[in-house]
Amino acid sequence: MKYVLMFAEPPQYAEYLAAMSDEERQAAYDEVGRWFAENAARITHHVHLLPAHTATTMRKVDGHAEVTDGPFVEGKEIVTGFVEAEVADLDEALAMARSWPGCPVIEIRPADV
Repeated sequence: MKYVLMFAEPPQYAEYLAAMSDEERQAAYDEVGRWFAENAARITHHVHLLPAHTATTMRKVDGHAEVTDGPFVEGKEIVTGFVEAEVADLDEALAMARSWPGCPVIEIRPADV
């Protein structure tokens, strides 16, 4: 069964990363790289998104399309990437998510394919 793990970054996490030294930040990125390597057999696709300020949102209102800059969601947590994984069930998807070393918020959804 396919699940998508969406990684969301609260503002505090972005500040935490920004406060790291280059070496600390590289170590954190290396840890993420190891997570991808350890889960490579289950990951069927993944994407790291560019920062939220690069987003464009189109909203259909009364038959017209309104296009605005910025992310659709006005919440404080910004989706920064996602992984599509082939796993047996939600428990296996949750186990993957528990071992994720990056941002602290992960939304897990089954994918209808």
